[in-house]
Amino acid sequence: MGVVIVAAGFTGAWLLRPEATPVAAPVPTPTVVTPSATPTPVATPTPAPVGFAANTASYDLGTLPQVDVFAVLPQLPVDADPASAPTGEVVTAAGAGAPVFADPAGDPVAVLPADYVYGGTTVPVIERQEHWVRVLLTGRQATPSTGNPSQLTGWLRAQDVTFAAVDARVEVSLSARTIDIVRPGGSERIATDFGSGVEGTPTPTGRSFIMTTRVEPSFGYTRGYPLVYLSVQSPTLDGFGGADVAITAFHYHDARSGAISNGCIRLDPAAIEKLAELPMGTPVLILP
Repeated sequence: MGVVIVAAGFTGAWLLRPEATPVAAPVPTPTVVTPSATPTPVATPTPAPVGFAANTASYDLGTLPQVDVFAVLPQLPVDADPASAPTGEVVTAAGAGAPVFADPAGDPVAVLPADYVYGGTTVPVIERQEHWVRVLLTGRQATPSTGNPSQLTGWLRAQDVTFAAVDARVEVSLSARTIDIVRPGGSERIATDFGSGVEGTPTPTGRSFIMTTRVEPSFGYTRGYPLVYLSVQSPTLDGFGGADVAITAFHYHDARSGAISNGCIRLDPAAIEKLAELPMGTPVLILP
């Protein structure tokens, strides 16, 4: 497993550090893998449920904490419906950043940047209204030792974001040991076995999304294959390998069968290459 502090082995690699040999120092600057598929901008779907009232107020985004993999944001809620499918849309901030709301009736509590070195800026929509969208986010509400580290959510104003369509999602079954890439025309099974978390450091279940995809040469266990980092972090680890985050990832590993990792999902080369082609923000559903 590795952790995400910058490039680690997720799924078996928590964006932290290598599973086999944890190291305390932050990861060196990684090489970003450019996915072959990029979300295609689309017109705003209509009609959308009216929902919460419009908010056209201006806010000083410089006073708000940033949503990113390192953030701990107790004001934001965790995903209350983790088994549901997303809407098929992703959004990014239209300007330098978009205010993030815990409640559309209140004031913003954070800002989603338009660009960030470790990704997480293209986020899937899980609820669509006329003036608002509810999305999945990187970061945590709390660390496992202090609260609930599950997948984070928040509300964005539709006026602050750019919409794009995403036609794929990844479905993982921990019990069946299968991974499928699902599209409107059908699904492609890319794995019939994989390595996953042990009892003390289980692979987190529920919905999340692809935060970033990188190659990290210093992680020898990946043998040069990309790590596909997810937005969700470990349900039991506050941090990993000297880092203060414990992100989950898909990554290559020679040992890749059964309960064997710190939470990351270990795969063969063909499966990793398929996942690395998916665009940022692609939804991922991990089932028990």
